[in-house]
Amino acid sequence: MTEYVSTTPGLFPLPDWAKDDLSDLKGHQKHDLIGGDEGGEIAAAYENARTEVIEDQQEAGLDRIVEGQLRWDDMLAHPLAVHDAVETRGIVRYYDNNNFYREPVVDGELDFSGDVANELEAAAELSDGDDLQAVLPGPYSLADLATDEQYGDEAEFLGAIADFLEGEVDAFPEHETLFLLEPSLVEDAPEDGADERASEAIDQVASATDADVVVQPYWGALEEKVYAHLLDADIDAVGFDFVANQDDNVYNIQEYGATGDISLGLADGQNTLVEDPEAIRDRVDWVEDQLQVTEFETVYLTTNTETFYLPYAKYQEKLEVLAEAADLAEVTAA
Repeated sequence: MTEYVSTTPGLFPLPDWAKDDLSDLKGHQKHDLIGGDEGGEIAAAYENARTEVIEDQQEAGLDRIVEGQLRWDDMLAHPLAVHDAVETRGIVRYYDNNNFYREPVVDGELDFSGDVANELEAAAELSDGDDLQAVLPGPYSLADLATDEQYGDEAEFLGAIADFLEGEVDAFPEHETLFLLEPSLVEDAPEDGADERASEAIDQVASATDADVVVQPYWGALEEKVYAHLLDADIDAVGFDFVANQDDNVYNIQEYGATGDISLGLADGQNTLVEDPEAIRDRVDWVEDQLQVTEFETVYLTTNTETFYLPYAKYQEKLEVLAEAADLAEVTAA
């Protein structure tokens, strides 16, 4: 029987009180952003906020609990932005939306950092242990968002990013699931040759954990060749953004098949409209009817994107919707 698992891609909005407190503590200039060595009141504020978002997920009844990535000033670029071998420079638009991040310029060897592992260790102490989900940018997206002044070759740079992320994952505490976020596979699709290297880099990072690995692209559907190569990676599930694009995502699965598990982005992570749990359950049924597959072992129900775009109260409501929708889907399947 299919297991329906409610979860998120992480990257939550800060609680309102934390926004106010951290604005006063950190300031608003580039040098005031997170550098990986914060302490004192700033560290305490983030710790308290982490506790709150983990409690939000537990109270909502989510099946997987994420750390929330509340310290990530630079969204997906954060693991590089806090690295000693990286200089952050000017402000760059985050894909084609109205968010921005500091350009991470790699000008030294990317050795082990441990920043994300430390976050996950803190989350593990607050969760039940067997429901912990790790979240990282995928290697292709992280390389795409960064600038290389060290390696001098696109393939070598992607390999260095994959080595770096592999080392980070190897340091993670025990976790049930790893989500690798790969919006660049949609937004800046790799060309011939690069698509195969992207799949190999993802495979390398996934090999560093015994947890179930989900590769979650979003903001559309993957190009056919990119999707076909992604299926060659040793991963457990591919994610599909059914909010942004239904037809092309369904076509890819019908034409090329799918992994044994699947992640369905069915709730809008950027829209304040809160979906009805029954409507999400109906969308699950619709997707499964379109695919006409025998049965997925695990179906992850999630927002299509991260939720840091949302007001805090709306993010909380989205968590509850996902948890209830997964429960309804389990009842329907039974």
